[in-house]
Amino acid sequence: MEPIQSAMKKWMNSNKKISDNFNQQRMNVINDPEIRKKLSDHVELDEQDINRHLMKLYEYQQASKNCQDCPNLDGCKNILKGFTPHLDVDGKAISLRYEKCKNKVHEEAQLEKESLVKSLYIPKQIKLAKLENMDASSYERKEVIKEIIEFVQNYSTGTFHRGLYIHGQFGTGKSYILGVIANELKNRSVNSAIIYMPEFVREMKASIKNDSLQSKVERFKKVDVLMFDDIGAESISPWFRDEILGAILQYRMMEELPVFFTSNYNLEQLEDHLSTSNRGDVETIKAGRIIERITQLSKPIELSKRYRSSE
Repeated sequence: MEPIQSAMKKWMNSNKKISDNFNQQRMNVINDPEIRKKLSDHVELDEQDINRHLMKLYEYQQASKNCQDCPNLDGCKNILKGFTPHLDVDGKAISLRYEKCKNKVHEEAQLEKESLVKSLYIPKQIKLAKLENMDASSYERKEVIKEIIEFVQNYSTGTFHRGLYIHGQFGTGKSYILGVIANELKNRSVNSAIIYMPEFVREMKASIKNDSLQSKVERFKKVDVLMFDDIGAESISPWFRDEILGAILQYRMMEELPVFFTSNYNLEQLEDHLSTSNRGDVETIKAGRIIERITQLSKPIELSKRYRSSE
């Protein structure tokens, strides 16, 4: 008999402890300042109503409201990460409504901006390029910075502004400048695409096999601002020069859509490169047409000194 009485006593003590813990938790929940105010605004809610929705009230009490207890989005403590709870009362019903928090809204805005810059085989360093880190140690570089600022400030859809044809030796920071322009445009919600020319040629050739060539060409024709990095470094073919590059530049010239270029060649040297195909054929007239389109779309500017990072 003694073991049964002992077991009953332990069970009663355990139940009492559970009951005491429940009551304590309940008091903590309903005495939460925000919850207490909400309940006082709705006197129609009786004790039974509150008990029936106690788990929702507890969830609300434990949650971080408006990111106050979250160091960042990754550290969000809420059940729905990136969402902040709101307590709603409708008659006798209590419900929780979750809305995007400020950290979530900020992240989505940043991701949306990042999506404005499309790149094809461009190094991460170029994608992260910033105007404030540009080398301004010489007159020619100050001129480039001035051109960038003027282009970005004056750019608006429907108003044509010529891009730049930036040429110079290897290591002068030409590609970095394209990254700066793309990121400055991104901050103004302008789409851009940066294309590394040698890989672009290979990409277009490969696209013939999977029937994606035309859709890719159309995308580059119509993007707000197009940038060709290292034009002249590719192995040229008449097909690519005339049907791909020529078609893209012709469309953008007719539609007055700006293009930027970087190259190790000046325009005269680039014309020589474009006139000689990988089969050894020389077609100066067709190469001249490409150069004419480039000059219509961009302003040549030379960089003679090596790039000096200010990071």
